[in-house]
Amino acid sequence: MPTVVIEGQLKFIINTRENAFEPPHVHVWIGNEDLCRIELNGGSYMEDPPPGMSRDIRFAYKKHSEAIRNAWDIIRKR
Repeated sequence: MPTVVIEGQLKFIINTRENAFEPPHVHVWIGNEDLCRIELNGGSYMEDPPPGMSRDIRFAYKKHSEAIRNAWDIIRKR
């Protein structure tokens, strides 16, 4: 799973072995913990982030959303 963006402690990672039926999304990690996923078409959380993390995750995602989507398109060949 390649890390496509690091913002502070947050890592945005794209899984190369996702199911074909899942929408485009990015995993958000801190260290070795998968915190949540963000759906790339609308920017919504696919699971609730940990308490107190939503704002920081959302800010980092919005800052890098274009780079994340471009990486997803390249990795997933879409």
